[in-house]
Amino acid sequence: MLLTKQLLLAAVTGCSAAEADKFLKPLNDTLARYNISTPLRIAHFLAQIGHESVGLDAVREYASGAAYEGRKDLGNILPGDGVRFRGRGLIQITGRANYYALSRAFGVDFVANPVLLESPQYAALSAGWYWKGRGLNELADGNFFLTITKRINGGTNGLADRERRFLVAAKALGVPGGIVPKVTA
Repeated sequence: MLLTKQLLLAAVTGCSAAEADKFLKPLNDTLARYNISTPLRIAHFLAQIGHESVGLDAVREYASGAAYEGRKDLGNILPGDGVRFRGRGLIQITGRANYYALSRAFGVDFVANPVLLESPQYAALSAGWYWKGRGLNELADGNFFLTITKRINGGTNGLADRERRFLVAAKALGVPGGIVPKVTA
């Protein structure tokens, strides 16, 4: 399924025309590359990145990243890693370990150049990489909304907003039957 500008605007709450123009091609490339190919998969993906990026507007975490300082579970082992490797991209890739893994996957040094994840191309591709790597297509096929949210967020922050965004995206994409996401997996 190929997104159009009009479809993207209808499916992503808060997405401006300028953001739709900027992200349309990178998102279509990402959907194709990571087999996010059915209306249900796309609805889940757009809902999650819509929440994480506040309608495709924020490709860098608002917080400074200081809270991630010294978080060895994120691979933040050097002073300044928390700020340097704060959330970036449409799904907010966070931590030295994730930046390193992404660097290996794309052959681009995001560890040395973390701001590259703020470009539309890499902001979208990194979201697809994260999505695919955590088995989220299969969870989307089963409509396991809560599990998808936990794998992206680590918890349930913004759950109500994510659900609203899912329902908007599902309607815009013509997901059959007005499916309400399963909240358990």
